[in-house]
Amino acid sequence: MTWSDSITYISDDPGKNDGTQGLSGSGKTTEALIALVKGAKKTIDIQSPYLVTTVESRKLFADAVARGVKVRILTNSLASTDNLEAFSGYQRDRKLLLKTGVKIFEFRPDAACRKRLMTGALREKPDFQPVFGLHAKSMTLDGQTTVIGTFNLDPRSTHLNTECMVVIHDQRLTQKVNLRFEDEFKPENSWATTPAWNPDHLVDLKKRAGTFVRKVVPKAIL
Repeated sequence: MTWSDSITYISDDPGKNDGTQGLSGSGKTTEALIALVKGAKKTIDIQSPYLVTTVESRKLFADAVARGVKVRILTNSLASTDNLEAFSGYQRDRKLLLKTGVKIFEFRPDAACRKRLMTGALREKPDFQPVFGLHAKSMTLDGQTTVIGTFNLDPRSTHLNTECMVVIHDQRLTQKVNLRFEDEFKPENSWATTPAWNPDHLVDLKKRAGTFVRKVVPKAIL
């Protein structure tokens, strides 16, 4: 356990989008995250189960990369996701996000780190084949700051949902969180996605087709 006295709790006001701005607008959590990304100097590591980017969010990451910040994002693969609508939004702009210089990792449904959590002294192996998905919403910056909350990197969290998070300025705690991040970035836990390769083809045709037809859903509501 790590005790820290440098913790800030941030929450959107209820009804941050009163309907007068349509599918735009933002809240306190959005503004805080933008400020944190803009202030990063060396590294930004992110876990987000749903990753639906916009022109604005990609520019935010591109600007960070341009000033020398190493940005890595771990999100669900098609094989591990529980939300085909959100994945279809991510899939549409995956190559555009990669062009910003961000490194993208997609969580494996058979992640070794999750299997280790399910086994131990009392259970050598599961009696079924589990499918693991990522649901953490976390970020670390410069090895100094950790953010944990409810915010997904998608338009719904940015503009519509009432979100909350804690911002912890503590090097000791952030180092511990980064150790977990590094483990989940490993090949046995996630696939490194490139402009030329992604793991979508490892999923059966039914799920791929389901994702394709959901591309009719506007990204602004994902």
